[in-house]
Amino acid sequence: MSKDLVQAMQILEEEKGISSQVIKEALESALVLAYKKRYDNAQNVEVEFDEESGSIKVFSVKEVVETKYDPTFEISLEEALEINRAYEIGDKIKFEVTPNDFGRIATQTAKHVVMQRIREAERDIIYNEFIQYEDEILTGTVERFEKGIFYINLDKVEAVMPIREQIAGENLEIDERVKVYVSKIDKTPRGPQVVVSRSHPDFLRRLFEQEVPEIYDGIVEIVSISREAGDRSKVAVRSRDENIDPVGTCVGQKGQRVQTIVNELNGENMDIIEYSEDPATFIRNAMSPAEVINVIFEEEGNSCIVVVPDYQLSLAIGKKGQNARLAARLTSHKIDIKSETAYEEYLSEQSAEIEEDYLVNNEEELTEEYDAFDEAEIIADVEEIEEIEEQDSIDEQLEEQDLAENNYDAEAVEEAISEVEHDYEQDYDELLEEQEEQDEL
Repeated sequence: MSKDLVQAMQILEEEKGISSQVIKEALESALVLAYKKRYDNAQNVEVEFDEESGSIKVFSVKEVVETKYDPTFEISLEEALEINRAYEIGDKIKFEVTPNDFGRIATQTAKHVVMQRIREAERDIIYNEFIQYEDEILTGTVERFEKGIFYINLDKVEAVMPIREQIAGENLEIDERVKVYVSKIDKTPRGPQVVVSRSHPDFLRRLFEQEVPEIYDGIVEIVSISREAGDRSKVAVRSRDENIDPVGTCVGQKGQRVQTIVNELNGENMDIIEYSEDPATFIRNAMSPAEVINVIFEEEGNSCIVVVPDYQLSLAIGKKGQNARLAARLTSHKIDIKSETAYEEYLSEQSAEIEEDYLVNNEEELTEEYDAFDEAEIIADVEEIEEIEEQDSIDEQLEEQDLAENNYDAEAVEEAISEVEHDYEQDYDELLEEQEEQDEL
């Protein structure tokens, strides 16, 4: 433990990038442990390592008190003043207690602890180096494949790519150079654990940034991505410049830009759509390649009904519901797809349900209204009957009056007729008498 250790510390700092201060602190901690283990001494021990000379000293630290009760931890004020008149109660005084054979013991014990600290420091260096690459794309080499996990060599660290981070059906060869997305970096007792991915949506985002300068520069923005790795993805983009078409920019001339990304992802289908602030328009675009007739939003929540032509229902839903599923993720809406015919039936059912619910929920109120209506009808009927009876009574009186008047007229007529008949009989008799007289003549 001399100048050789100091030189070794300098070499570690130059080659490994480990600060000599880190090694010094690790060494002092190791020597404290070695001393306590070997001499079973109290906890008030400090070890000082001189980086220039390489010397090591052990000190016992005692507190100045008025009356000393434990000589291991305390020293009386009277004793402290004999050492130095400036000491006061509460001060700490160091007493060197370095054993003669401590160098050999310390060397054996400290070696393992120092190496452990060095390894920890190296891990911290690697961690700090790779943490800056989190959420970025790196290129590595496939080292091995074990129990469904790919191990990717990223030079200073071996990254892992679990099954959930792999593209379904993709077969990577050993020693193959491959692009990966650094999704997470964890600190573990064995060093930094770097998790990489090729299925993460942000892997697709970074690929677009590499291939489309307008996205990297911020002129075109990727708003959202929904992806089923290895099969199909939908990417919503918008432009901050009115003169730039975001979709055309991402596709590139003759589709070269997007084709490069598709090739990297082993033929994964890509739908690039234009984002809109209007949710209905955005959902229409997201349902591509299907045509949308109407988008009806529910009153609560991010739910909507998308109406499509009858002949495009299967296209809108997609294989195993994939198109609808990706559109829902892209727009953050729950989408219920219906054909025109089904939507008309749905409206009819809704109307019937609303009517039935109204009757059920308002049964008591309707019953009260019906009862009140019934009572009012009965009262009205009684009043009507009374009116009819009263009118009948009046009619009877009028009829009697008319009858009386009619009877009066009949008697007068009869009297007139009788008079006429009487006069006629008289005239007839007189005429007969005159005829008879003439006959006699």
